[in-house]
Amino acid sequence: MRKKIIAANWKMNMSASQAEFLLAALVPKISNTSAECLILPPFTSLYAVKKLLAGTGIALGAQNMHYMDNGPFTGEISPLMLKEAGVEYVLLGHSERRALGESGEMINLKVKSAVNHGIKPIICLGEPQEVRESGTELEFISNQLDEELGGICLCSEMLIAYEPIWATGTGCPADSADAQRCASFIRSYLAMKDSQCAQEIRILYGGSINSSNIASFLSQSDIDGALVGGASLNESFERIARYDEEF
Repeated sequence: MRKKIIAANWKMNMSASQAEFLLAALVPKISNTSAECLILPPFTSLYAVKKLLAGTGIALGAQNMHYMDNGPFTGEISPLMLKEAGVEYVLLGHSERRALGESGEMINLKVKSAVNHGIKPIICLGEPQEVRESGTELEFISNQLDEELGGICLCSEMLIAYEPIWATGTGCPADSADAQRCASFIRSYLAMKDSQCAQEIRILYGGSINSSNIASFLSQSDIDGALVGGASLNESFERIARYDEEF
């Protein structure tokens, strides 16, 4: 049985003091949920968040990293720096990073580096509106997987996040049955590389997730979690994290 995971991607929000204020109220409410909870704060808030999460069972992740351990890469963060900060997961290949010019080749290097350093990668993929309208989204997803996973042996601690670009931040999520269709395709793709790992790897859905629709997505057989953006920035995240409880 794959344990559900709900990841809060704060993006470029929450200073250290704001993170402390939010988590002081939120952590007691989400530290004993049936799903694993994960907070992905900005780099400047990592240490403050790590302190607040200590002993709670809530995991800490980063939103990006460079693939090199060190070097002349102004403005970048290395996997060694993330390890020292207590990071367990790292988000790689998010569509908002791709929009800034991040290539599939670079994402592949980052995934390799994360695996080599024992940081669990959350590998993002998903199609834009024009691809969806053309009906070629599965081919598009397959090509992204080819790029991101090329030369990489699968491991059960990897996560895949399916985030259709047309649903991200728009308030128009995918239909849960359609998200399941894409998640099932991803798992079938993974099975061609390693059938055992394919059954163990968790696949997340992201794209306008909120407390009203989270349960419909996590009821799908191949969707094992959610990558939550804007709805993770206030105390209402409790309802998402405790999606399977009555309020």
